[in-house]
Amino acid sequence: MPESSNKTSPACKNAVVLLSGGLDSTTVLAIARDEGFCCHCLSFSYGQRQAIELERAGENAKKMGAAHHLVLNLDLDKIGGSALTSGIDVPKGRSYEEMEADIPVTYVPCRNTIFLSYATAWGEVVGAHHIFIGVNALDYSGYPDCRPEFLRAFEQVANLGTKAGVSGAGHFTIHAPLMHLSKKEIIMKGTFLGVDYSTTHSCYDPNENGIACGSCDSCRLRLKGFSEAGLTDPISYQR
Repeated sequence: MPESSNKTSPACKNAVVLLSGGLDSTTVLAIARDEGFCCHCLSFSYGQRQAIELERAGENAKKMGAAHHLVLNLDLDKIGGSALTSGIDVPKGRSYEEMEADIPVTYVPCRNTIFLSYATAWGEVVGAHHIFIGVNALDYSGYPDCRPEFLRAFEQVANLGTKAGVSGAGHFTIHAPLMHLSKKEIIMKGTFLGVDYSTTHSCYDPNENGIACGSCDSCRLRLKGFSEAGLTDPISYQR
């Protein structure tokens, strides 16, 4: 458990980084660190299908020099409504056109709203008024909580509904450095910053050993990104 009640040195720019253990959020951690932020990483055990991503998040937070790594437990599986938190089948083998056609069943209701709210709360405690999130509007255009207008609205809420915001002690800023990048560009950016993608996990439906399926939307987009970047994905796949 991190010592979340203790603020770090004023000389260090503090940031809360939402870290899932996936390719995108790990790249965002590398970007935040490269920009000089002292990173407080926040992950969630929210009733998702698998825990391998949390293991990867812990590994990456440690080796990338995060100041803290906090894992919060949420019971979003009791709400359900998503293929990631219930018995709904994860779509496999879909074309890229199908992925963009509508909001997919892998959408978790209000997940980013919930995650950003916790990040804001922790940010008040540790003096971190910068929040980094790895949302992307290009590859996941069907997710309503991955859009720039959503992040702008949440940033306004954060500054209207917190002691730091209304007292002037700090202004919350939501950073989404991957928002307008393709998966290829994200991978190239992370590779330049030294991200080890062998310890990231992106699959929605891995097997009992944590091996990626290779055919869900997330796996297909990841593989496409590595291919377009002229690189080999270093993780293992079932097929």
